[in-house]
Amino acid sequence: MTMNDKQSTRVTEVGTRSRVLSIQSHVVHGYVGNKAAVFPLQLLGFDVDIINSVQFSNHTGHPHGWDGDVLDGDQLASLLSGLRRNSLLDNVGHLLTGYIGSASFLRAVLDVLRMCRREDDEQECRRRQHVRYVCDPVLGDNGKFYVSSDLVPIYKNEVLPLADVVTPNQFELEQLTGLSIGNLNDVKVACAALHDLGPGLVLVTSLTFADCESLTVIASRRKRRSDGTDEDEMWRIDTPIIEGHFTGTGDVCAALLLAWTAIHPHDLSLALEKVTGTMHLIIRRTAELSQHCAAGDVLSGSNAVASRELKLIQSKEFIEHPPADMFKAKRLS
Repeated sequence: MTMNDKQSTRVTEVGTRSRVLSIQSHVVHGYVGNKAAVFPLQLLGFDVDIINSVQFSNHTGHPHGWDGDVLDGDQLASLLSGLRRNSLLDNVGHLLTGYIGSASFLRAVLDVLRMCRREDDEQECRRRQHVRYVCDPVLGDNGKFYVSSDLVPIYKNEVLPLADVVTPNQFELEQLTGLSIGNLNDVKVACAALHDLGPGLVLVTSLTFADCESLTVIASRRKRRSDGTDEDEMWRIDTPIIEGHFTGTGDVCAALLLAWTAIHPHDLSLALEKVTGTMHLIIRRTAELSQHCAAGDVLSGSNAVASRELKLIQSKEFIEHPPADMFKAKRLS
């Protein structure tokens, strides 16, 4: 099979409703938010319509701050009005959201979802294929909030009941469930709690345990049996920890999960292996090129931060052709 044949097969697998509406942050320099998510989705055969919740000069981890603008709920509604008036929401198959900084904008995003699903028109809602909502609930990491903690109950009570997929890190999993995560059993209980809130698929993107020197990724899917009872399918992958602080990894991971679970809807372990293998290689290449930039020179301030921006363009081959055999998923339930 030639490379073009493989690409054609992938597009067929994705299907005709492969358009993604992605509502996330945007930076002029670097790769976070939409700058991190859109490129991988496009490489994997998805058209992406982009709404930037913020437009900043750079991500907020730079030492000298940032400048830019924030989109408010009324502006979002105006953009969606134009799209709907021209029937440009009709073939959206997926909604992807990431960093959202305010309660009003978060609730406005839910209005977008309802609009995409045509919940205002019962007949049209039944006729249309379900619009899958992949929610990356960006709250914080490493014990610190990036946003107001007031968003936590909104995610729990209003967002997650409408989401199909949720991709928290360890800190976010704890905040959304109110549970402390110290071992694998805690993760199982927390994932079940998230399933109870609504999402059928949970990906915990990064877990570290005191008795383990690797990074653990967990995927859990709840399926309804023919007798009406639920069955939870859970998979685990452990990867080596690559030293360093890299921004945008969660944004890339959520995009890759959207893509590979759409391409392999009935094979969660394979999708997880492709997502995890790609992420590990992207981070490894970023670390290698960052070290190369610093070789023989002492980087400080913004130069040091910029050197650790994800090297997505240099990782194109890993995104298009993920190493499915690099890490093997282990069935937990």
